[in-house]
Amino acid sequence: MAGVSDTAPTLVVGLANPGPDYEGTRHNIGWEVIAELASRALPMPASFSVHKRTNCHLAQTRVADRPVVLARPRSYMNLSGGPVSAVVKYFSVKPTDVIVVHDEIDVDFGRIRLKRGGGEGGHNGLRSVSNSLGTRDYLRVRVGVGRPPGRMDVADFVLKRFSKLEQPDVPFLVQDAADAVELLVRHGLETAQNQVHQR
Repeated sequence: MAGVSDTAPTLVVGLANPGPDYEGTRHNIGWEVIAELASRALPMPASFSVHKRTNCHLAQTRVADRPVVLARPRSYMNLSGGPVSAVVKYFSVKPTDVIVVHDEIDVDFGRIRLKRGGGEGGHNGLRSVSNSLGTRDYLRVRVGVGRPPGRMDVADFVLKRFSKLEQPDVPFLVQDAADAVELLVRHGLETAQNQVHQR
């Protein structure tokens, strides 16, 4: 059974901070995955436009032959919930049909983990989304960025760019996360987990 409904669109949100100072940081990996998904649209890449009512960059496309809205909130990470909630209402998306792509320090760099619901693990973007939606029962694509070394503060770590050693693997990580989103849309959570978590 598919994990998303067949009629209403699925909303795929990439969490990040706006502006050039944050480009390429671990915290912004969600936006990179959204851009990768847009680039895969056929017959031509999906284009984003500013949607003022929701304060997001939005692109409407199809993933796994299902209607999908790709969203990049224009707010800062810890205020992501407002824009996400606005898109949910605008497109009449069920919270259970929301997929949030985000950086995850509790997953090793280079790995992807999928789940529905659960806690936010100190992730301010997820906390904002949960509060605004009034539920935690949405899908998460947890993109592993590793843990900070030594006593480095978590906030400082996720706002840094990937190390020189990691950078060559980042494009593959982004592609794997986009693959995971496609699997979620096509097959639902359990089948997607079985495939993604074995890698």
